[in-house]
Amino acid sequence: MRIFYRGQGATEYLVLLAIVLIVALVSVALLGFFPGMASDSQRAQSEMYWESATPIAITEWAARMHSTNRYTYPYFRVKNNGAYPIRLTSIVGGDGTKITQFYSSSTACGADTLYNLTDYYYLGPGEEKYFGFYVFYGSCDRRLIIRSISSSSYMLGGASSLCENSTIAPGTLAMPSMGFEYIAYIEGQQITKRQVGKQVIIKCLPPY
Repeated sequence: MRIFYRGQGATEYLVLLAIVLIVALVSVALLGFFPGMASDSQRAQSEMYWESATPIAITEWAARMHSTNRYTYPYFRVKNNGAYPIRLTSIVGGDGTKITQFYSSSTACGADTLYNLTDYYYLGPGEEKYFGFYVFYGSCDRRLIIRSISSSSYMLGGASSLCENSTIAPGTLAMPSMGFEYIAYIEGQQITKRQVGKQVIIKCLPPY
């Protein structure tokens, strides 16, 4: 009888060990699977937040790297979701720095030079305008560049992840936060305000 109990105990031990190993393997598999799912979820949450943000929403966005100069160019379609007209004065990056201009090299937009946001981004209630390189939208480029560290009046800093120079894995553009400074025209008064929003996460398009 004593030998029987020892054999039974050994069998139960092996069964328990097998269960533990199976659980460990499943856990490892899940840990390898869910990071991608979490990233998709974060992108969806970021898009939903910015589409419904007030007063300045972002209704469309994209990003891609230029394969020659290695800069990351975004496309943003911004919309005034508020009840009053507004005028953009600056865009605030993830590091707190801000830009006040965009660059255009297209003759459809005018001269090859820098332009002030305040001159072009007046938005009535419900009105939309865009920022973007001509490869994103038509022939008129209103170009911004996103970098880890800002270095000019139209290069937005604070990105924690930038698009990559790869057609197979172009990467993700991510900033921990982004915001806008603007003037609101409320009942004959001009009020300067700042809107700071949540993170921006964009799945990049292949480089061009």
